[in-house]
Amino acid sequence: MAKKKIRENEEIASENVDTEVNLGESTNENNAYQNTDDDLEQTLSAEEALKQQVAEANDKYVRLVAEFDNYKKRTLRERIDLIKSAGQDILIDILPVVDDFERAIATIDTAKDIEGVKVGVNLIYGKFLEFLKQKGVVAIDAMSLELDTDKHEAITKIPAPNEELKGRIVDVITKGYYLNDKVIRFAKVVVGE
Repeated sequence: MAKKKIRENEEIASENVDTEVNLGESTNENNAYQNTDDDLEQTLSAEEALKQQVAEANDKYVRLVAEFDNYKKRTLRERIDLIKSAGQDILIDILPVVDDFERAIATIDTAKDIEGVKVGVNLIYGKFLEFLKQKGVVAIDAMSLELDTDKHEAITKIPAPNEELKGRIVDVITKGYYLNDKVIRFAKVVVGE
């Protein structure tokens, strides 16, 4: 009987061990499933985070492109406006000279003193030259100088009136001008040979 009891106890113990082993395996399987679910959730959350980062980066990119496009359009508009009104200041400053010319033209027909008209025209011319000087326009010196192709344009050659003027400018057909040390019109000259 004792042997029978021992055998029953051993069978019960064996069943308990098998049950514990099965429970352990079941727990491990549950943990494995749980770990797989956790890994899957982490993967999904990481993927969602990356998708969100991509969406934010794409949104920033689209906004930046739109902002740059607006900047280009605005600067183009400003540039067009500047080009349209670039000469406005100069034209406003030249209008008093035009007014002086109109007054002179109106008085020429009725003027009895021709010397007064000459003085008036010379005053207007002086005023106009002063205006040009204020804007940075200066005449190029040419008379009796050697030909400099960076400033002068030779139209023709004539025999020099004396030996000193050979290879030099003997006449200026059209004055040349600088604008702030840059040649804006070459002086058209005649050179002695």
